[in-house]
Amino acid sequence: MSEEVSTSSPTRDALDDKVNRHFAGKVVRKDLVRKVKVGSNVPIFVLEYLLGKYCASTDEMSIKMGLEVVNNTLAENYIRPDESAKAQSMVKEKGAHSFIDKVKVRLVDSTYWAESVNFGHKHVQIPDHYVREYDRLLTGGVWAQVDVRWKEDDPKSPFVIDNLDPIQLAAFDRDEFCKLRREFTTDEWIDLMVRSMGYEPDEMDRRRKLLFLMRLVPLCESNFNIVELGPRSTGKSYAIQEISPYAALLTGPTTVANLFGHMNRSRKGMVVIWDVVGFDEVGDLQKMPKEVITTLKTYCESGRFQRGQESMSGSASIALFGNTNQPVDALVETSHLFAPMPEVIRDDMAFIDRLHFYLPGWEMPKLGTHHFTDHYGFVVDFLAEALRDLRKLNYTEVVDRHFSFGSHLNARDRKAARRTISGLTKILHPHGDVGRDDLEEIVQIALEGRRRVKEQLKKMGSFEYHQTSFSYSDKETGEQHFVPVQEQDDRNLVSPDPLPPGAVYAGTMNGEGTVGLYRIEISTAEGTGNLNTAGGVKGNTKESIERAYNYLESNKSEFGVGREIDVTDLHVEVIDLVGNEVEGEVGVAFFVAVFSALKKESPQPALLILGDMSIQGNVKKVRSLIEPLQVAVDTGAKRALIPLESKQLFLEVGADVLENVDPIFYGDLGTATSKALGLN
Repeated sequence: MSEEVSTSSPTRDALDDKVNRHFAGKVVRKDLVRKVKVGSNVPIFVLEYLLGKYCASTDEMSIKMGLEVVNNTLAENYIRPDESAKAQSMVKEKGAHSFIDKVKVRLVDSTYWAESVNFGHKHVQIPDHYVREYDRLLTGGVWAQVDVRWKEDDPKSPFVIDNLDPIQLAAFDRDEFCKLRREFTTDEWIDLMVRSMGYEPDEMDRRRKLLFLMRLVPLCESNFNIVELGPRSTGKSYAIQEISPYAALLTGPTTVANLFGHMNRSRKGMVVIWDVVGFDEVGDLQKMPKEVITTLKTYCESGRFQRGQESMSGSASIALFGNTNQPVDALVETSHLFAPMPEVIRDDMAFIDRLHFYLPGWEMPKLGTHHFTDHYGFVVDFLAEALRDLRKLNYTEVVDRHFSFGSHLNARDRKAARRTISGLTKILHPHGDVGRDDLEEIVQIALEGRRRVKEQLKKMGSFEYHQTSFSYSDKETGEQHFVPVQEQDDRNLVSPDPLPPGAVYAGTMNGEGTVGLYRIEISTAEGTGNLNTAGGVKGNTKESIERAYNYLESNKSEFGVGREIDVTDLHVEVIDLVGNEVEGEVGVAFFVAVFSALKKESPQPALLILGDMSIQGNVKKVRSLIEPLQVAVDTGAKRALIPLESKQLFLEVGADVLENVDPIFYGDLGTATSKALGLN
């Protein structure tokens, strides 16, 4: 029995009228979906398939009549999971009946058997030609209108599928779609696409709208790899699960055979059959076999994979979704943004490096009633077909019309950025005619999303990924623009302003090439020359500080601080600015900080101090200057205090670093102190 539904129209705006003029019959009021009560979790594209057939109108009477048809269709043909016995009885008593259900198929010996999920039967006979025609029946299943017949003479498997029509649009005209796109401004089109996803753009700023639309990129860009981690209830996997019938969402570990097909090629893998393969709740994938990640790593790089002796290819995009259980500020400060991932993924940095875009899920709102739109948007099966058809286009070169990438983007970074630019261009400008300003906005988002991946790889400990100062240049003006990540503006780590006396910045590098960045803070109090270190100061860092202090105390008169040392207690804190937990050799920086505190002189602004000292006060040569000075550039340092013994290493430093950091060389501790404090 149908349910009475209010069809009173919300306040229509100019965009509603414009959309209905140009896309008549292809748009629907999005509030109608929420008003159709079906009592079960029917995918949005199933509901809107019916609403698009019967309610794609602005006439209230037509909408009301259409809703009656939709409700009656759902009441009579949609099977609730708790009504399976009733549905089976209906087929037996009537001889045949038509249903809306999800159908899966498996091969048992040499026979195909269909499972009609809500119908509740796993041995439904199905003609082979449907399996050949719709590959997705074998991997995940499809929602369809199904005609089921009762076969009296087969008591073990009496149900037979006579007809199966997947719920999808019959045809899509890309030329018309692109032509009509030109009738809208970019702002109007963005709002229309956001509304087509079911959300209200008036509740969002421009950046948030574009982040929502980034969730559609895997649906229109082949072999696009995206990750989104963020709080719960923000709709992370909604686009993959609900908008398109061509996407599959996995909610647990899977196998190589399922993803990439059987060795004997008797069954195709998901990456061949589906447009997108999504992994929801990635934190629960700890038991995923390592060989899945290994094969997926190769696939995410090239779109190819090996099954037996044969190399095969697929076009499915890969989407990873997961929850962050602590504020992003805490992750940035103490760990990295892949920490919520299971070890099987998190420990494979080469796999993470294959990800093209990291969508900052913590910027997405927890969805409330006011976030959902009551206005018109594309019927989702029309949107799904549009996105699928746009996969045939390639806009990876569009960036070259106006911009070039900076030197820090390696080949993999450029590939990732181009894929993102191509996908977002398809969504916003499907005709490919994108203006310079709109293109620049797309380029900025693409570089930010890829840089977020690289920043985490750098924090995870490999200097291989140290070049993260992503930039692009305007071909016309030559002006270079750097693109930050919103949650981690590294350029503010080293303040451009002078620090108070007793505070300095120190850089160090361990044997594995990981760079540590610290702020050493020394406070003074009346006392008897005691040195007190905070609890977090340990290992090599503590030894380095104590070695420097012992040397200073033994030579205090020579350095002119004998009286100050004798009547002062020093309290030392070492703050790890990047969370690498590198035990630092920071003796020279500590030595300078003590003089700064005792003499109440501030060090030069934006100064990074490199170098350590022996127990006899000799300055040690640093391991390398390439890595620490690159970090200096990335974090905002403008000058670096460098041991004179390491001067020849300066020749290995890249030109971009030389342009941004002034070297200050010192041969002994006295020179280091005077130059750091600007006393000569």
